[in-house]
Amino acid sequence: MTSTSSEERTVAGKRLGARPGPGRPARRRDHTLPPRFFVVPALVVYAVVVLYPSLAGVMYAFTDWSGIGGFSFTGLDNFRALLDDDRALESVGNTLLLTVAVVVVQNGIGLLLALGVHARIRSRAVLRLIFFAPAVVSPVMVAILWKYIYNPDNGAGLNGVLGAIGLGGLRQDWLGDPSLALWSVAAMVVWQYAGYSMVVFLAGLQGVPAELHEAARIDGAGPWQRFRYVTWPLLAPALTINLMLSTIGGLKLFDQVYAATNGGPGTSSETLSTVLYKEAFVYGKFGYSTAVALVLALFVAAVSLVQLRYLRAREVTA
Repeated sequence: MTSTSSEERTVAGKRLGARPGPGRPARRRDHTLPPRFFVVPALVVYAVVVLYPSLAGVMYAFTDWSGIGGFSFTGLDNFRALLDDDRALESVGNTLLLTVAVVVVQNGIGLLLALGVHARIRSRAVLRLIFFAPAVVSPVMVAILWKYIYNPDNGAGLNGVLGAIGLGGLRQDWLGDPSLALWSVAAMVVWQYAGYSMVVFLAGLQGVPAELHEAARIDGAGPWQRFRYVTWPLLAPALTINLMLSTIGGLKLFDQVYAATNGGPGTSSETLSTVLYKEAFVYGKFGYSTAVALVLALFVAAVSLVQLRYLRAREVTA
């Protein structure tokens, strides 16, 4: 009788969800979702906003779509037309020249600024803020500001300053001269993003161990030798980042060019980005413009991969 009632109490306890006795592990149901399910909303948004338009663009590059209505597949006709388009080919040269100028000058100035504000001077925090500030301004606003600076009137902007300091002979129509327009845009871009390169280099400088400089100083190395053999090799990761960002930015540069010169005068400052924009939204050749965009994307990817592989190979760590 006693054993029966004991068995009944055990069964009743299980039904009521009583805790297991000592020595018996508790079994809990895990009602939490696996972590991968939390990625699904972001993947859906990414697929709708990025993947689908990208794949659709690749498809439209092989069509004669005008942006409205139907289309028909034309094979490689758009790419053949690109090779025969003198304006597009000229824009390739302009894009490469602009990119080289921006990459070299921007990173050179950024490195000099980083070395300057890394020194122990009282105003270094303020100087860092001043030099970095243009990088957070809208590129269109920067272009509008520099259009005033490049005002061709002799008494305004840069020409006015040159006349005031006795250098009136250097006054130019900076954006109206076909031989100067592209370089004027390059100067504008360098002014805006040199501070950004400075910040990246500054982060690299702060990661160089002070002990290495001290050891080099004890061995008799001067400032230039310490920079060349200690600082410069350890700045390789920062240099990789800056060169990659400035190269990609230069190859796809659009905002400053379009807002400042609209690709002019003539086609002297046209870039691939402005060409594909005009082909799509001015001439209604969306199929051709997506072909230009596809070529630009592949070119940027190829240059970036080659550049990244080379720069990564020369990086060293402390």
